[in-house]
Amino acid sequence: MGDNVQVVSVVLLGLLVIAVSVLAFRVSERQQRPTPPATTGEELDGDLVRLLSVLRTASVVLDAEDAVVRATPSAYALGLARGGHLVHPELVELVTEARREGGIRQVQLTLPRGPVAGAGRLILHAQIAALSGQRVLLLAEDRTAAVRLDEVRRDFVANVSHELKTPVGAIALLAETLEDAADEPDVVREFSRRLAQEARRLSALVQDIIDLSRVQDADALLDSRVVDVDAVVTEAVSRNEVEARARDIAIAAPGGSGLQVFGDEALLVTAVRNLVDNALRYSDGGTRVTVAARSGRDGLVEIAVIDQGIGIDADLLPRVFERFYRVDAARSRQTGGTGLGLAIVKHVAADHGGEVTVWSQPGRGSTFTLRLPSADSPTSDSAAA
Repeated sequence: MGDNVQVVSVVLLGLLVIAVSVLAFRVSERQQRPTPPATTGEELDGDLVRLLSVLRTASVVLDAEDAVVRATPSAYALGLARGGHLVHPELVELVTEARREGGIRQVQLTLPRGPVAGAGRLILHAQIAALSGQRVLLLAEDRTAAVRLDEVRRDFVANVSHELKTPVGAIALLAETLEDAADEPDVVREFSRRLAQEARRLSALVQDIIDLSRVQDADALLDSRVVDVDAVVTEAVSRNEVEARARDIAIAAPGGSGLQVFGDEALLVTAVRNLVDNALRYSDGGTRVTVAARSGRDGLVEIAVIDQGIGIDADLLPRVFERFYRVDAARSRQTGGTGLGLAIVKHVAADHGGEVTVWSQPGRGSTFTLRLPSADSPTSDSAAA
């Protein structure tokens, strides 16, 4: 009996030693294992998490190893973070400096919009601040659209200034010449004619700038209503009749379509008038310009202006609606074109939920088509409601 007790005691002692050894090994292993860095938003300070969630700017929090702890959806949408790390080396460098030197850094950066070459550029206003525990906060505001708008405005002002200098300079020069040639009736008559021509050109440019400014106004269609398309065409043609007779060009406008659109009648008249005016400027005497309205596909009304003019090369067609672009600059200066007419048409079409298209071949003329939702279409009914 005593031998059995001894055997049991030895076995229990052996099991106890083994258990203690295993426990000691596990404790030692746990102590040697490094503590993993925080990788979830819940491990951040609660107030910081709530603050980041309401910010409109993209935000990224990075740990001491530059791994992303938390990033807002906009940060991923802008391509700032991917795979748990910052994408752009420029941002990584700024984060490293902020962690090393402390404080807050503010900088504007131009970065690739995505990994694909030619995907465009992203302009960011970035703020980088060092936090506790070697963490760094990155806030980024997308200013791409704002910078592009500023560039467009600067270009527009520069173009307008350049365009205004030409007629203003010509008027000043002609006025001086008239003063010097007061005793020469023939010279006076010729320069008076040219003076009146430059004055009309200046007036047309100012009016086009006013029209372009109006169609870019957010409230341009505040007084929209159902508009009779035939009335728009008739008024637009009427405003170009004097110019057409002076150029010996016939204008045909069949009318009687009975079509209606929903929008601003004055803006639509301006758009069609500009299309007719453009057709007259690029047509020779003895030709015809036709203005016709018809019901198109997809519940759209189409107003086509067809000329027998010089036509446009295919590689130039994508540019004809750009501001101040002229297919034939010399002819445009001769006829008094401002280069804004088609840009105005494009804006009017877009504001009315439509588009303007062009077909053209050199020597065969051009067809510009203004396509607008019909007042009877579901799109227009919903817009009216």
